[in-house]
Amino acid sequence: MKTPIRNIVIAGGGTAGWMTAAAFSKLLGKKFNITLVESDEIGTIGVGEATIPTLHIFHRLLGIDEQDFMKSTHATFKLGISFEGWLNGSDQYLHSFGFLGQDCWACDFHHFWKKGLGLGIEQAIGDYCAEHLAAREGRFSVNSQSDQNHAYHLDASLYAQFLRDLSERHGVTRREGKINEVVLCPTTGEISSLKLESGESIEGDFFIDCTGFKALLLRKALHVGFENWSDFLPCDRAIAVQSNLLNEPVPFTRAIAHPFGWQWQIPLQSRVGNGIVFCSQHISEDEAASVLRENIVGEPITEPNRIFFQTGLSKKHWQKNCAAVGLSGGFIEPLESTAIHLIQRSIIHLLQLIPRDKTMSSLSREFNTRIRREMEDVRDFIILHYKSTAREDSAFWRYCKSMDAPQSLTDKVNLFRESGMIFKKEEELFAVASWVQVLLGQGHRPSSYHPIVDLMTENELRSFLEKQRTRVSEKVKSWPNVNDFIKNYCC
Repeated sequence: MKTPIRNIVIAGGGTAGWMTAAAFSKLLGKKFNITLVESDEIGTIGVGEATIPTLHIFHRLLGIDEQDFMKSTHATFKLGISFEGWLNGSDQYLHSFGFLGQDCWACDFHHFWKKGLGLGIEQAIGDYCAEHLAAREGRFSVNSQSDQNHAYHLDASLYAQFLRDLSERHGVTRREGKINEVVLCPTTGEISSLKLESGESIEGDFFIDCTGFKALLLRKALHVGFENWSDFLPCDRAIAVQSNLLNEPVPFTRAIAHPFGWQWQIPLQSRVGNGIVFCSQHISEDEAASVLRENIVGEPITEPNRIFFQTGLSKKHWQKNCAAVGLSGGFIEPLESTAIHLIQRSIIHLLQLIPRDKTMSSLSREFNTRIRREMEDVRDFIILHYKSTAREDSAFWRYCKSMDAPQSLTDKVNLFRESGMIFKKEEELFAVASWVQVLLGQGHRPSSYHPIVDLMTENELRSFLEKQRTRVSEKVKSWPNVNDFIKNYCC
């Protein structure tokens, strides 16, 4: 007889736990009883304060109002990431959200831009993207007709609280306490309950592991293995600290390369999030902390939070009656702000595949295939930043430059360099515009362009490019100063 699923238990809170609780309670709350177990004594990582535009999808599903969300989380707008020193130590480029110019059925806009360079039209690729230009000029606004090509800088702890309030309004039961034991059924090997330090037992039919790097359910109790990606992504430590806000927030994240890793700066309405990501083989924790202190703008307002991690993913994200969401399923370092996106994608896939009963092997295989594919795509994009460097000023960067890369990334880079072509799989996160900006920023130049571009005369091409640039410029000029807008919209 098939056992129906009625009780879903989420192990762990934080961003992953409460995003999961909010989505399940809002969208499937009438079907399941949902319990979340967390302990106030266990701190959360809580440093993932930058997002990407896909968060709009999650918020639309849950009916979250942007102004309420931004007020509650002290959020500011994010239009991209400024990469500083990644190519040669003194360079800078912006990877912005949004789209580059107007493409055609056969090729993307950058093919037209490429031919224009050969004709002496030396216009930066970012001048053809509204979000790119707006980030540089500090302008932005939103309205009901806006393209949702913006993301946010937010306080992750406040975001978890915001989602907790939403979840509890939709019937989620929170249980306070540390998980002392994950109890398995001796017959099936499935999880039957979580035993807390207090002695309370939380029984469930399906369990969602949001216990972070510890992965108490999936890896510790169910013994799912881990696939290590540190050969490609060697950083294994981070130190985070918050500082007071001295200057008006800029609408982009800063990613500043150092000889042993990189540093982030994320401006919120009320403070700045700072952190340093590094490889412990090339610098000690104390030395990295010292570099971070020396490069913080403003006075620290929190003690440093030291984080140990290993890049990679669980060999399965769904095993028996347990699925992982967030860090318990794997981690790709925070360079392109994908952590919350990957949480969101796991939740959406789980919502789509959640079974009615415990006969679930085909569903779990599909879930595992989807998550692996998406994480590998993100992994390749992050590796691109490290591998495609000309820096040889430190052992860290010499390693990155010479390390092997996944064949999937090598093929993509070679295709772009030879032909200017970039092909995006349907489910792939990063769009062509993102690949183009980072490839160019990291020193890759296409040697050719699509032949359809030659159907335009030189004058037609000049006119086409100028119209694209002017359209973007006029759009951005109509936007107010981004911080003036925030003060009226969501302070």
